[in-house]
Amino acid sequence: MRWVVLAGLLAGPAHAVACEDFSYQGRSYTSCTVDVAAEDLRLFLHDGSGDVLGSFSAIEDLPDVDKLSFAMNAGMYHEDRSPVGHYIENGQEAMRVITNAGPGNFGLLPNGVFCVNDQTAQVYETLDYDAKRPMCRDATQSGPMLVIDGALHPRFLPDSTSRNIRNGVGTTSDGSTAIFVISNEAVTFHEFGSVFRDHLKLPNALYFDGKISRLYASALGRSDFGFQLGPIVGVVNPAD
Repeated sequence: MRWVVLAGLLAGPAHAVACEDFSYQGRSYTSCTVDVAAEDLRLFLHDGSGDVLGSFSAIEDLPDVDKLSFAMNAGMYHEDRSPVGHYIENGQEAMRVITNAGPGNFGLLPNGVFCVNDQTAQVYETLDYDAKRPMCRDATQSGPMLVIDGALHPRFLPDSTSRNIRNGVGTTSDGSTAIFVISNEAVTFHEFGSVFRDHLKLPNALYFDGKISRLYASALGRSDFGFQLGPIVGVVNPAD
């Protein structure tokens, strides 16, 4: 992954989303912590005309957005950038819940759903989500789960040689805080899941993607460029 520093973003007011670079077990990561009740955390896929946004800059062009504080890709997508799994945006369901196994990381069960409301955000294992059907203003399904009720995904191997840039999200048990993490170097699933379970002490965490993983963090002056994206999660300052 290549990323650039936007020098102009380094000056200005304090940023509400807390982003920081850190190391864990000799690997480099960046996290962004969001107070869900205090911030405008949303999912983004289409603009008002139904066109796929596809980039961080396109979000800031939306008429109801003044400024983007944080964003990252938020789930796997098809070639036309439509979501592979369940997707809800502003209360409108665009894709149903997928409960069956399938190819690729998405089908490495158990996978999960990231559910966002005005006051809370939670990561649910998919079958639990399907049974409970919680009310979600926004939701995105991805996989595999990284942490499930305090345990790493059972298929993660400590001695795995499969490494990639990876990104995902974990939530606190009360849903008040969502912590988004991207690796700054290639890591295994076991290493990445361990960050959420052992370093951040989060009970549940969900993998978003690898290879195309990208981060926008205005507090760090960081904006990653590359592939056009499907679903994006972000924190914005609404337009007046």
